[in-house]
Amino acid sequence: MANWKNFDSLNVYQELKNAKKVNLAEVMTGESGANRVKNYCVPMAAGMKFNYAAKEVNDDIKALLAKLAKEAELSEKYEELYNGAVINTGENRMVLHQLTRGQLGKDVVADGVNKREFYLNEQKRIAEFADKVHSGAIANAAGEKFTTVVQIGIGGSDLGPRAMYLALEGWAKTNGKFKMEAQFISNVDPDDATAVLKKIDVAHSLFILVSKSGTTLETLTNQSFVMDALKKQGLDPAKHMIAVTSETSPLAKSDDYLEAFYMDDYIGGRYSSTSGVGGAVLSLAFGPDVFADFLEGAAEEDALAKNTDIEKNPAMMDALIGVYERNFLGYPSTAVLPYSQALSRFPAHLQQMDMESNGKSVNRFGEPVDYVTGPVIFGEPGTNGQHSFYQLLHQGTDIIPLQFVAFKKSQFGNDVNIENSTSQQKLNANVAAQIVAFACGKKDENRNKEFKGGRPSSIIIGEELNPKTLGALLAHFENKVMFQGFVWNLNSFDQEGVQLGKVLAKKVLAKDIDGALAEYANLLNI
Repeated sequence: MANWKNFDSLNVYQELKNAKKVNLAEVMTGESGANRVKNYCVPMAAGMKFNYAAKEVNDDIKALLAKLAKEAELSEKYEELYNGAVINTGENRMVLHQLTRGQLGKDVVADGVNKREFYLNEQKRIAEFADKVHSGAIANAAGEKFTTVVQIGIGGSDLGPRAMYLALEGWAKTNGKFKMEAQFISNVDPDDATAVLKKIDVAHSLFILVSKSGTTLETLTNQSFVMDALKKQGLDPAKHMIAVTSETSPLAKSDDYLEAFYMDDYIGGRYSSTSGVGGAVLSLAFGPDVFADFLEGAAEEDALAKNTDIEKNPAMMDALIGVYERNFLGYPSTAVLPYSQALSRFPAHLQQMDMESNGKSVNRFGEPVDYVTGPVIFGEPGTNGQHSFYQLLHQGTDIIPLQFVAFKKSQFGNDVNIENSTSQQKLNANVAAQIVAFACGKKDENRNKEFKGGRPSSIIIGEELNPKTLGALLAHFENKVMFQGFVWNLNSFDQEGVQLGKVLAKKVLAKDIDGALAEYANLLNI
């Protein structure tokens, strides 16, 4: 059994605290910088690479980070997790999202069921259903094919699947894999559902209701909104809806759905893109084979996370550098900057995954910790972000570590040569320039034009954004967050912080309120 200790109780904590800091501008200049770019790199799955040359680490710091990984027993904790230990202490649950895409260790049996077989069976059921929809064997009341799929969910039931769909939409259209358009309804704001319903052909649309508990207020409200729209067109909602839920939820055996696909309590919402939550919408939109490739990329990356050598474990290296930046360099935020328009919603997904997982001030035993934990995560695709918040990143008072993502090829392959370079080359020239500009800066007698540099970044580079690279990218960040939670001795798999507001909102709607809450309700005409 691994030992769970607070980060500041580890021997290496003081060593890292006293370690000599790296002058990033100095080590990234000239031949030194060139050598770092060549050597400070860890291979990832699906042919990608995690390059951390522009981070404030050197061989001495890396040796301490390796020592931290060993003393914090990161590999042992990961092994316990994928072998079915109760890692989610807040809810007394196992954490099995890696098992949705591959067998990493021994068989995991829960509730009398082999969980790997359970996940495989649900993937098979989803694949068979999707194939029938695509062939027209499952059709609308008029016998016509469904052309659009709409996911109704919120939080992890929306952010991950939406980001994954957008990431692969262009690739699917280019490679003849595009089957159905997907739309998403998440916000309880009626304008969200209305906007989606106005842009689709409701009679040819299939709706996926996603709620593990079957009781999510926003999702059930939006379901009623959609059902009302279907009825107004003379359509039977039960012929246009499927559910992704748990077998014990009220949605599981309901006549309101064509079919129900199951997940379980061991898959957290923000980690559910490789379960039926992402599987149903992605299989319907692109086909089950595309979803299978996505899972394969994630499984390959999960396997790399088993490596005890941090130089061969990209997620662990990324995680440890992030811990060093947060706890010893004092950086409060991290910007995720994909130089790929297809990843436009990927930062939003990572924002939830990271901040909901490690936004904790007590350890896994409920005791307060005396060190900072998860950073604030934000981001936007490049080059758009360069014309938005990069001013603060370059010259602001806070140093914010950056995580770039870039691909050598575009998805559509449609490009034009202007002034001796293509658009894709211009895009990637910008990301290369930004990395060096942030690290090295620029001296100028005019202080307004001076860039101090010393602003750290890493980059993940792939050949192209496709199902396998996307799966690997997703698993990399999931495992990074997991390893950081292990270091900080947190329970990264519950989310009590989202519950209080929900409870009070129900009180407001039930008129069971007084004081400030009553006055705010009055102001908002509730």
